[in-house]
Amino acid sequence: MRHMKVLEAIRDVAESGSIRRSAERLAITPSALTRKIQDFEQEIGTTVFERLPQGMRLNSAGELLLRHIRDQLADFDRLRSQIADLSGVRRGHVAIACSQAFAHELIPNEIEAYRAQHPLVSFTVLVRDHTFAVEALTSFEADLAVVLQPPPAPELQPLQILAQPLCALMGPGHPLAKRKTVRLRDCLQYSIAMPGAGLAIRHLLQGAIVKASIPMRIAIESDSFEVLRSYAVREEVISFQIRAGIPHDSPDLVAVEIDGRDLPHAQVVLGQLHGRRLSVAASKFVDQIGRTLTSRYASE
Repeated sequence: MRHMKVLEAIRDVAESGSIRRSAERLAITPSALTRKIQDFEQEIGTTVFERLPQGMRLNSAGELLLRHIRDQLADFDRLRSQIADLSGVRRGHVAIACSQAFAHELIPNEIEAYRAQHPLVSFTVLVRDHTFAVEALTSFEADLAVVLQPPPAPELQPLQILAQPLCALMGPGHPLAKRKTVRLRDCLQYSIAMPGAGLAIRHLLQGAIVKASIPMRIAIESDSFEVLRSYAVREEVISFQIRAGIPHDSPDLVAVEIDGRDLPHAQVVLGQLHGRRLSVAASKFVDQIGRTLTSRYASE
């Protein structure tokens, strides 16, 4: 266990870049933390940090060590989870990176259902869209990702892929609100509440809008779907979201599916870091959320 604490301390310094900040978080003195690192470097026969005026930075050996540390700590968490399962008590921690589309309803609902059965399992939820969700997996910040339209990445191992239609969002009094489906060109006759450039939906829309060759009038642009949904019911504008990302507790919001000839379905990917072994708690959560995605959203 003492060895694990040293590894955790080195990881903390690598991520903070500062002995002082890490010492404060770890509740030890900076000099004690420095000695721990120096003793470890002496044990393995090489330095792992460059000592710079502005702080600490990993050298090449340190980069290799950090990957090893993350693997070791993840394996140790998995072992603790397995040992807890032997006693019939599931413990552990699950870190999830999810696109904004799933942060309002899907992920909180799934965590609530899981913790109702296993209250000793804790969670971290990181709201990360597009490439940032994959980066959270590769940096070991997250065990799992539920992400919309992730970029091609060999590090991402898909566990489940779900196709989701895109919908136009508007208030109930909007002229298009009574339609079953809507063409993109009809949406573009109105001002748009546009998702920000960092969101996957924006990339899907941009290509379709360019293809349609119709001028677009942006009334408001935001990287927050909550802001866009709120504004869609305040003015005669159109916003956009995938079906699975639309809250069921928004009675003033109308969602009309966009014709598939204009916008292809988006991909929702439940995935993990390629080659990483998940803890028991994370594996069981994958099973649960996978069932929900299939039963609730696959048919929509």
